[in-house]
Amino acid sequence: MNKTKILITGVAGFLGSHLAEKLHNLNYEVIGVDNMSSGYEDNIPKEIKFHKFDCCDFDNMNKIMKGIDVIYHCAAAAHEGLSVFSPQEITKNNLQASVAVFSAAISNKVKRIIFCSSMARYGSQKTPFTEEMEPSPVDPYGISKVAAEKILISLCNLNNIEWVIAVPHNIIGPRQKYDDPFRNVVSIMLNRIMQNKPPIIYGDGNQKRCFSYIDDCLNCLLPMINDPKLNKQIINIGPDEEFVTINKVFEICSNITGSNLEPIFKKDRPLEVKHATCSADKARKLLNYETKTSLQEGIEKTYRYIKKRGIRPFDYHINLEIKNELTPETWLKKEI
Repeated sequence: MNKTKILITGVAGFLGSHLAEKLHNLNYEVIGVDNMSSGYEDNIPKEIKFHKFDCCDFDNMNKIMKGIDVIYHCAAAAHEGLSVFSPQEITKNNLQASVAVFSAAISNKVKRIIFCSSMARYGSQKTPFTEEMEPSPVDPYGISKVAAEKILISLCNLNNIEWVIAVPHNIIGPRQKYDDPFRNVVSIMLNRIMQNKPPIIYGDGNQKRCFSYIDDCLNCLLPMINDPKLNKQIINIGPDEEFVTINKVFEICSNITGSNLEPIFKKDRPLEVKHATCSADKARKLLNYETKTSLQEGIEKTYRYIKKRGIRPFDYHINLEIKNELTPETWLKKEI
């Protein structure tokens, strides 16, 4: 009996690498692709077949798509705040790349496409966000993710291809890129504190978020491979019991590291959503979702990963396209 053949984009990244490892251990045939712009080489499981190229490269994507049964499209430039100042780069790696993946997949008649979207799709609506809400993104990142969703649905429905849209909350855990100055607030805080640098908080720090540990997210993504009732579903993934402020995240990071550094407060980032929290009711109903790892545990595990791997200077690997009085000085002056 032939194994189900699964393609994962963004396989060197945080989510993609964990997913690849899990699926390989479950005896699926896993193929991965990544352009190595936002991941670590040692994230990629050695047992899988890996291709290094950009998802925007339709010809190569079309070649490796032959014989694929299911796709997890995890690759993204998940830089919501930065998208206001580098919109071309961020939307290219979200919208253009996604369209290339979807087009190649449909051309090769895959059975199902699982697209990892973002809760940026909801914008500044009343919380908690539910899947029935009309998307209302406020920045180029969110707009590009919603545009990709709409193209996916349109093309899949036309060509009778199954689709699922997963909407993870802020995922944390080992293998997250912690030397990226533009995203991943928990990892940025930990990496700075461990270098004896005070954490940086934008605004008053009372922004509310909910954070999901990687294993809890994976438990929801795995059934999406072939469960018939998940076809044509949009599903939030992540906790809705533990909404926390960024100030609280700082407090937890400080306690875990034993730091007594006081944070540096900077002005608000433009278009940053103040409160972004989702309902997990649909995930509980369809995926038996439950939060097994608390925020405290998740941050502790992330801290141990960074400590073991070693602190790193921050890598300003994406150029700012728009530099003006609105651009955060932390990025302009490379202060992080």
